[in-house]
Amino acid sequence: MQNTISQHSFVGLVTELTSMKFKDARRVHTSFSAGVERRTLVWLADRMPAWLNSDHLTALGLISMAGAGLAYWAARWNKWALVAAVACLALNWLGDSLDGTLARVRQCQRPRYGFYVDHICDVFAALFLLGGMAASRYMSPLIAAGLLISYYILSAEVFLATYTIGRFQLSFFKFGPTELRIVLAVGNVFLLFKPISHLFGHAFRLFDIGGVVGALGMVGITISTAIRNGSQLYREEPLPERMRCEPGKVKS
Repeated sequence: MQNTISQHSFVGLVTELTSMKFKDARRVHTSFSAGVERRTLVWLADRMPAWLNSDHLTALGLISMAGAGLAYWAARWNKWALVAAVACLALNWLGDSLDGTLARVRQCQRPRYGFYVDHICDVFAALFLLGGMAASRYMSPLIAAGLLISYYILSAEVFLATYTIGRFQLSFFKFGPTELRIVLAVGNVFLLFKPISHLFGHAFRLFDIGGVVGALGMVGITISTAIRNGSQLYREEPLPERMRCEPGKVKS
């Protein structure tokens, strides 16, 4: 009888936990293009065919970023493959940005599934993109690796803050994913005509300069936001009074 009661209690607990409403994190998106992009995405979502759903768009975003990586790899033999990389970046924007908007417009959100799948795809998309850039000879493999690691570190901070604080930061200092795609596309145009730049009297690959700046920027953002978020959590969850006593001393 006792085992039966325990089993019923366990099943009841599991049912209660799984039925709890998931609270979606507050999205913070204040980039330069956020307003125009939001209106454009809603306009597109209203005109998408009924058979197309968010999963299709998420897949498009991942596949197109793999295509961008392949295009960079092909550019080591034919520089005009950089144009194909720009086209793939545009398709990635469409898939990666529209999937969530489509779900919200159609009121068929799956918050946990959508967040997980979208961002695990982003993890692989960054690997595909920077792997292709490292193989293109337009960026040093070492700098590409540093840029990828910096991106992963910043992503980890964003995901941790999303879980612990309930704030999903999509942009920093007015720059978000869309602005980064635009900068990368413009950089591709410069690569076609001037892949080498001179700085302090030395010649450097244009994407090496951009990669170092990007990596340092992401590391700096990660450190500053980690300090800010850590301080906020410390204030919201202060150390219990009993833990503040000196070792060996107990308050009476």
